[in-house]
Amino acid sequence: MRGVLFDAGGVLTRPVGGRWNPRYDFESIVGRPLPAAAIEAGRHFLDAYPGGTAPRRDYHRVVLAAMGVADPSPELLDELEAPAAGPHIELYPDVLPVLDQLRAWGVRMSVVSDNWAGMAATFAELGIGHYFAGYAVSEELGCRKPDPRMYAEGARLVALEPAECLFVDDDPDLVRAARDLGYHGLALDRPAMALDAVLPIVAGTR
Repeated sequence: MRGVLFDAGGVLTRPVGGRWNPRYDFESIVGRPLPAAAIEAGRHFLDAYPGGTAPRRDYHRVVLAAMGVADPSPELLDELEAPAAGPHIELYPDVLPVLDQLRAWGVRMSVVSDNWAGMAATFAELGIGHYFAGYAVSEELGCRKPDPRMYAEGARLVALEPAECLFVDDDPDLVRAARDLGYHGLALDRPAMALDAVLPIVAGTR
């Protein structure tokens, strides 16, 4: 394997405040509590959106509607789309050492993520943009994993064939899809890794 295609969220990065969507500062901008039903309405909208990732503005309209804000002002929507006052994602502690080692080995790397546009700027702000040949982002490509075009774009960015690439994701189904397309695949389970760090694990026998 000469290249690694990384998913972003749950593999390289985690959300500040513990929630991906809506962003951690959503309640302070809107000025009211965010009910679980509104989070679920937004999640369902993103999952059901045809093609790539839904426009962020449309996503916020759905969440606000579930909160009883049926006609949000353009100013409110603009503020929700504007960059956060502080970082909204952060790196897992093990990411930099791994990226450094892969680069030392001459491994080519790209990011394959179901996400909104702007990942290059975000990763540059996090100090890791220089590790990656490019970004295959669902909003820009108009499709989401497991669409083969997502994986193919990640491989194209590193100028390698599928059999030369390892795909890493926190969703096992997306890893299986990559393997079916001829990529190597690895599922990364961050919650299990955190549990292993604080508790002994006893393996059952069969």
